Amino acid sequence: MDVTEPASRSRRVSLDRSIERMRKQLADLAAYLGKGVPTRSLEEFDQDTERLIEDLLGETSELLDAYEYAELGEAAGLVNMTDEGPESNGLDGQRSRLLQRGRVLETCVAELEARRAAAPKKKRQSAVQALTGPQISEHMSPDIRTVDQDASLHVAGQLMQKWKVGSLLVTDKQAFVGFLTDSDLARDVIVHGLNPNTTLVRKCMRTPVVSIEGHHPILDAVRLMKEQGTRHVAVTQDGAVIGVISVSNILRYYSGVV
Repeated sequence: MDVTEPASRSRRVSLDRSIERMRKQLADLAAYLGKGVPTRSLEEFDQDTERLIEDLLGETSELLDAYEYAELGEAAGLVNMTDEGPESNGLDGQRSRLLQRGRVLETCVAELEARRAAAPKKKRQSAVQALTGPQISEHMSPDIRTVDQDASLHVAGQLMQKWKVGSLLVTDKQAFVGFLTDSDLARDVIVHGLNPNTTLVRKCMRTPVVSIEGHHPILDAVRLMKEQGTRHVAVTQDGAVIGVISVSNILRYYSGVV
């Protein structure tokens, strides 16, 4: 027997336990978002979470800083996601900060899962299944909401409000050519002072469309979002778009919220 096998097995077991602890913390956060009754004050929850991140990922982990910033609503850059505006209109500051806490915890889970994936393991089918987890297609939003690239930002905003979504796939009447998010609208209209009635979607959309095949595990979507700095990714099957997965979908998965 390879003498390194016991140590490798012990490391995988330790990482499995760490992932479960972090997922439980993420699930507990749902109570502060109205999905249950909190068992402790938010301040106590934050203290416990900071200790947990420090214990599992190290006191120098940038995710510890990110969580502390999330308490202030400023976690965007620290979790490598530049598009961090709220996904629906009317979210108050407290709820927005809670959602950012969730995104940091989701990133903690992804980091631990990445470490587990990199750990030496026996080549068994059960181990492969445990590492890959559920497919993206199982947790995506199957409704494909679109807007024409020549529509105004005002029209796009109305569509987002009507459908209660945080992003729209942009079309040129023949193909998908970009993404427009609620954060793009807020940034370009409010910060840059663009006129939403006269500015076309094509001026503010993100190109090209970032996509991933639906048979990939959710962790792959997390990594792609971090690499591309986006919260919304088109899901494809044999190259055809079949849905969209966002940070909200991933947050619900890791929180155990249907």
